[in-house]
Amino acid sequence: MREITKDEEERVRFAVFAIEAAAAKSGIPAWELYARLERLDLVRRRLFEDYPMLHTQGRDYIADDLLETLANWEAAARQKGGGA
Repeated sequence: MREITKDEEERVRFAVFAIEAAAAKSGIPAWELYARLERLDLVRRRLFEDYPMLHTQGRDYIADDLLETLANWEAAARQKGGGA
């Protein structure tokens, strides 16, 4: 079994923080927000890959950014007929 690197651990902690902040701000359960993000691969594509930039921002910015990104990607998926 491969060991988790410190960077991977920090990205996971950040993702949990971001999801909890966005869920609290939107008033939906964190598990529901996580499921919606996972359907669009946004945990990896937004939170993990954009971690270097996002983790330097404040809680409100991160929550707003994540919710806006999710709304935009869900709308795009609906337009393509992907249903999100």
